[in-house]
Amino acid sequence: MLAALPLLLIPVALYNIVVLFNGSDVGMAQADAILRDPLFTVTMASGAQWSVGVGDLILFTGLVILFFELLKSTASHRAAIVNHALSMILFVVCLIEFLLLRGFATSTFFLILVMVLLDVLAGFIVTIVASRRDLDFRG
Repeated sequence: MLAALPLLLIPVALYNIVVLFNGSDVGMAQADAILRDPLFTVTMASGAQWSVGVGDLILFTGLVILFFELLKSTASHRAAIVNHALSMILFVVCLIEFLLLRGFATSTFFLILVMVLLDVLAGFIVTIVASRRDLDFRG
């Protein structure tokens, strides 16, 4: 049954942990500052400094996980149907957080929300296309 859990729950949970454990009344500007605060800096060949923050790492994690979620959406067993339903619930929760909670009105969380939406759409589209292919009325 663990296969039915949407993997995009991981970046959503990481974002929630970072924002909610830095104070219960974190505003958008404070959350954005927490996410952009550099964890480390990499010197590029050009001499420019590339600063990587917590938000960047969460987005990178989300993109990698989105790839695996899209691969999972091609499965047609019962766990995939449950995964699609749980992904839809996760999208609704993320949308509510984005619209109603101050610390979630950031570009980082918006991009996470878009990743969850793409997972939901891909899951339903792949399921519909696969079911049309399985159901053939031709003689």
